[in-house]
Amino acid sequence: MNPIPVVGDAPPLTNLPPLTIRLAAPRGFCAGVDRAVKMVERALDKFGAPIYVRHEIVHNRFVVDSLAARGVVFVKELDEVPANGRVIFSAHGVPKKVPLDAAERQLMFFDATCPLVSKVHRGVEKYHSEGRHVVLIGHAGHPEVIGTMGQLPEGSISLIETAADVASLHFPADLPLAYATQTTLSVDETHAIIAALKTRFPHIAEPLKEDICYATTNRQLAVKTLAAGCDGFWVIGAPNSSNSMRLVEVAQLAGCPKAQLVQRASEIDWEWLAGVGVLGLSAGASAPEVLIDEVLAAARQRFAVMMEEVTVVEETVEFHLPAALRR
Repeated sequence: MNPIPVVGDAPPLTNLPPLTIRLAAPRGFCAGVDRAVKMVERALDKFGAPIYVRHEIVHNRFVVDSLAARGVVFVKELDEVPANGRVIFSAHGVPKKVPLDAAERQLMFFDATCPLVSKVHRGVEKYHSEGRHVVLIGHAGHPEVIGTMGQLPEGSISLIETAADVASLHFPADLPLAYATQTTLSVDETHAIIAALKTRFPHIAEPLKEDICYATTNRQLAVKTLAAGCDGFWVIGAPNSSNSMRLVEVAQLAGCPKAQLVQRASEIDWEWLAGVGVLGLSAGASAPEVLIDEVLAAARQRFAVMMEEVTVVEETVEFHLPAALRR
C-alpha cells in the first residue's frame, strides 16, 4: 500500500535549525499491550492496591514505573505474592505450571497474555497432541519463548534463533515435525529461517497463519517504508523489548544505517542528530504515545520542526478485557 503523507503546518520563522520528522503509523501500543495495561488499571480500580504482577506487564520502564506508583508490585515468581494476593500474568505469556501453581495457592489471578501469544500456545499443544516435535523460532531467554516452551513437557520443543541454527538440528528420520515462532521477530529474518527449515525438513508442518503478530508486521512495514528517505531514525522503546529492537534493525537494513533506540526524551543525546535533516520516528508496540509526544516537544525546543506522518496501514484490532475486570 502506498504511504499517505499527512503534512502538518510549516514551522514559524525561527533561528532554530530545521528538522523534518517523519512519523511512522502505525506505531506504539498494540491491542495486546493495551489490553494488558488496562487489565492492571482496572484491577487497581476494582480491588485497590496492592496488585501483584508477575514480571513486567509489558517491556517498557515508563509503563512499569507509572503502575508501580499506583500500587502495583512487580514480582519475579509467585512465591513473592502473599496469601490472598491478587496477581496478573504479563502480556508475554507464562508456562502452563504458573496458573496451576496460582490455583493451588488459591490466589486470585488474571492472565494478561496477549491473545495472539495464546494462539501460539494452542498451536504447539496441537502439534504435540499429533505426535510432532516442535521447532520454535525465537530469542532464548525472552519471556514469551519461556512461556511457549513451558506449554509442553521438557524436550518436546527445540529452540533456534537463526537460519544457521537449522544445521544443528538432528532428528530421527521418521519424527514428525512442526514449527512455531515468537510473535515479535523480524519478519524478513524469520522468513529466511523458515525457508531454511523447509529446505532441510520438507515435510515440516506450519501454522495456518504465521505466528508473527499483525502489530509487529505493521510496525516493521511502516519503518521500512520511511527509512530509506531518512538521514536518521529513532525508535522509542525499551532495550528488553524484542519488537522495539527489531524496528531499529529494520530501519538499518532498509537504508538508514544511522538508527538507534531511544527510551525517552530525557535520555536523548541531541548531538547524535548532527547532519540529520530528516528524522524517522516510530515506537515499539509496548511504548505509549506519551513518550512520542515527549520527544516531539523536546525536539521543538531545539529545532524548527516540520512534521510529516506517513500511514501505511490502519489498525482496528481490539481485544476485550476478561469479564471479571469489565466495568
